[in-house]
Amino acid sequence: MANPRRSSSSSLDNPFQVQNLSALSSVKHFLRKPHAFPLLLGLLLFLTWVSLRLQHSSKLPSSGSLYRLQEGNWSKEEDLMANLIKFPSGSSSSPITKDNRGWLLNPVSLALEYGIKGGAMSCSSVHVGEIRPGAVRGNHRHHDCNETFVIWGAETLFRLENNQMVDTGYAEVTIGADEVAVAASPSGTAHALVNVDSVHTTFFIGCQDSLINYSSSTTDFKVWKDF
Repeated sequence: MANPRRSSSSSLDNPFQVQNLSALSSVKHFLRKPHAFPLLLGLLLFLTWVSLRLQHSSKLPSSGSLYRLQEGNWSKEEDLMANLIKFPSGSSSSPITKDNRGWLLNPVSLALEYGIKGGAMSCSSVHVGEIRPGAVRGNHRHHDCNETFVIWGAETLFRLENNQMVDTGYAEVTIGADEVAVAASPSGTAHALVNVDSVHTTFFIGCQDSLINYSSSTTDFKVWKDF
């Protein structure tokens, strides 16, 4: 014979179900009160304000973007097309660390901060050199390493292979004699540095994330014939 009290007994034996029913009853009772609507409206407005603040924060420019906006460089898309960022070495607003001894920078962190992609994250091979007026460095394409450059000292042309440039197949930027540039050349991308200054010498550091054997077939030389 079935026990008519079994269902009610089993529901009472389930404390979670009792708590849920109690909470639901409390909510219903609260919503019937006249002050419930203003409180709910205030909560909705608060959540809307939080959502708008989060959206606004996500659209704020980074420190790198803000610097480019302040310096008027944001419109110079050729810098970005050449995967390069440059700063005035003598400006107090430059993100380059500067004191009475001169300037100092970390090229890897600056490249990351300013969206310069495809460069070396570590230096397995480092080249430090100079380019005299009218001379060319690079004009080659590495297939087995990424490279990050620091360039300064003279008016210098930096050219980087870029298939988005339909007419030429490359982007190029002139770095001023009073500027310091950080540039990156991803693996499989040709690059060249040309000193176009009539007096000053260009200085540069090249950081590669793997060792390069220039006698192997992994590097293409004399990519551009106009140098």
